[in-house]
Amino acid sequence: MSIFDIFRRKKEIPAPWSKYYIEEELNIKIPNISMYEQVKRSKAKYPNYIAYQYFNKKVTYEKFLKQIDQAAIAFGHMGIEKGDIVTLCMPNVPEVLIALYALNKLGAIANMLHPLSAEEEIKENLNSTNSEYLVMIDMFYHKIKNNIYDTKIKQVIFVSAADSMNFIMKIGYNLTKKRKYEKYPKQEQFISWNKFVKNAKKFPELTVPKFGKDTPAVIIHSGGTSGTPKNVVIQNRSFILAAKQEQITLKRLKPGDCCLAIMPNFHGFGLSVLMHTPLALGCYSILVPQFDSKKFDTLFKKTKPTCVLGVPTLFEALTECHNEKKLDLSFLKYVVSGGDILNSNLENKINEYLKKHHSSAKITQGYGLSEGLAAVCLAADNINKSGSVGIPLAGNHIKIIDPSTRETMKPNEIGEIVVHTKAMMMGYLNNENETNEAFQVHKDGHVWLHTGDLGYMDEDGFIFYKGRQKRMIISSGYNVYPSHIEEIIESHPAVLQCTVVGIPHPYKQEVPKAFIVLKEGFHGFFIKSEIKDYCKKNLAKYMVPSEFVYRKKLPRTKLGKVDFQKLQSDIGVDDDE
Repeated sequence: MSIFDIFRRKKEIPAPWSKYYIEEELNIKIPNISMYEQVKRSKAKYPNYIAYQYFNKKVTYEKFLKQIDQAAIAFGHMGIEKGDIVTLCMPNVPEVLIALYALNKLGAIANMLHPLSAEEEIKENLNSTNSEYLVMIDMFYHKIKNNIYDTKIKQVIFVSAADSMNFIMKIGYNLTKKRKYEKYPKQEQFISWNKFVKNAKKFPELTVPKFGKDTPAVIIHSGGTSGTPKNVVIQNRSFILAAKQEQITLKRLKPGDCCLAIMPNFHGFGLSVLMHTPLALGCYSILVPQFDSKKFDTLFKKTKPTCVLGVPTLFEALTECHNEKKLDLSFLKYVVSGGDILNSNLENKINEYLKKHHSSAKITQGYGLSEGLAAVCLAADNINKSGSVGIPLAGNHIKIIDPSTRETMKPNEIGEIVVHTKAMMMGYLNNENETNEAFQVHKDGHVWLHTGDLGYMDEDGFIFYKGRQKRMIISSGYNVYPSHIEEIIESHPAVLQCTVVGIPHPYKQEVPKAFIVLKEGFHGFFIKSEIKDYCKKNLAKYMVPSEFVYRKKLPRTKLGKVDFQKLQSDIGVDDDE
């Protein structure tokens, strides 16, 4: 019995956004199949369509399924069974998709790990998930050589970024890149991907276990709703539902279209929206193992994607690219921003850029979290309001509540975002207390995922994201929302970017502190003084930052988001002093 069937006396959840869907869309049926079977259905319909593109090499669904089936035989004869956890630690190379679906075919669980993780992080993750097998990009062998014996890992399968390249590119890579990193030694515990899959030809076909949508499929890593690292267990049903929901929302996405996968496979948005969903809908994923923001426009020209999703800083980088003089973006249908706040100035700047380069698309926003398999709500086409992250995907529900009382807030009042969806995680691996903290039963009888995020809902059901609850600043009893201060400061013509954090104060509890990046050509005392006066004019007195610190750039996390923790500990001396 699933968590969704426990409470029988449930009240109907108000859904003002439902008017944007037809009844059939609101009542999506999730077939009792696996992720592998969903992609296999695409292969049956579109065998000669492209499944993925890696640099200049394109692979059809027919060939992709053969690659998956061969890898599944190899994994099976290695001893991997239903329920086993296998760690995949790679950038966006084809082998990560092949391994993911091969493991899924066996009922095993793919633990998606960031390849840029530090040595200790990798060891801790392998131990916390009890992984006995690791598929890893070979250039990072040095990260496990000292501690692999402190884990339960029996076998490491090393993938080269060149394994799926065409012949000419492979030669170039091996002559330039490969010689620069430490090679793994020849020993029984280590094997190359090519040898691993080649071994499968010696073995007979496997008897595949029977399982369905409620079987765990993937582990994604998250800071969780409380901010501490956690292993989020996602079922097959979440991916299957997400593909159907996104097909409803992204109505102009058709079989044969392509999505640019610059978001990584170990990120929920990247894995679900840019990889599995395209494969489930007969589209293809353009795999980008290493993204160069300075050549974003050249990448667009080469690949011509239908859909692209990224964090705001990536799209900001696009507007600063000048490699292609006559860039035509008319092929773009959907441009979606997620993972961070997209301020109105940047939204307008990107839309102007798209229009200038002949695209009819306008940037929209989505909202989600790993615990809900990334996308929870999304704006697309005409169902959009500037500044909003859209409406809940078909079948999802969102409420805005007072965190202290759980009472539902009125329209346009800021509170905590809570989510009810059949795409919710199963829970945090081996962490029942945190799971119970995240999932809470309300008076309406439904189980709600408490996100720790702040936002509001308008009368039409559009959601407006306002940042993390823990980022909210309480100053002299007033609730201060950093995103509002940031938006005001970024509206000043000299400001490129601003991030606001709370710092301790002896009697006000906390006060805001602003970190600002100025546009090129702006600097000096008078501009800084002007920005301070601008804040005094446009913000309530208790919202005006107590400190203004100027930086050439702001620190970023591995996923390109502003690193708030680093800013919290920043001593606050301007870069030009």
